[in-house]
Amino acid sequence: MPSVKKQPARAAKPVPIKRRDRERTRQEILDIAFEEFAENGLSGGNTDAIAARANITKRLIFYYFNSKEELFTAVLEMAYAKMRAAEEDLHLEALVPEAAIRRLAEFTFDFHQAHPEFVRLVSIENIHRGRHIGSSQRLKEMTQPSISQIAKLLERGVAGGVIRPGIDPIELHMTLNALSFFSVANRHTFEAQFAWDMSSPRAKAQRRAEIADALWRYVRRD
Repeated sequence: MPSVKKQPARAAKPVPIKRRDRERTRQEILDIAFEEFAENGLSGGNTDAIAARANITKRLIFYYFNSKEELFTAVLEMAYAKMRAAEEDLHLEALVPEAAIRRLAEFTFDFHQAHPEFVRLVSIENIHRGRHIGSSQRLKEMTQPSISQIAKLLERGVAGGVIRPGIDPIELHMTLNALSFFSVANRHTFEAQFAWDMSSPRAKAQRRAEIADALWRYVRRD
């Protein structure tokens, strides 16, 4: 019986390795970490859970961010950057002072209502006494356009005789954020104590209008 010549085994084709897009992977980690920290805080936030949801190793998280603390800081930077970018799109300079003040108030209220996770994240950072924001030069720098926008609006209103002089733009920014922040951060405790509706569309619309009215009455020149 003639021998059958064996064919040499073919080398297996190498399986192509998918290279992760660096920026896409980093952004995916940030998005998942944002949800994790907003829900569980810095101490309770779990990098194993973040890695599992992103379908990566925990080691890769630390490759991008070095530590859990740095990841939390990067999440804060991302969250604030979204708000600051939206503020720049308001184009308050195109509106008369009263309309601009009301638009700023309505935007701030709407942003907090639409992003309760942002409110929780800011509250968590306050528990940590703002140390992550304090260590981030980027976060400090991104506040300047927002305050500058308010300052220019106030100056324009004073020059036009419709806004009273002497209003500090940082104080006004703080007042507005305090009014808007409360409706989200303290909603559950306030509703429980006073049996007061803060959640329905009607209640939100009323609160939104009251904040805009209050802010304008505060700055206008009698």
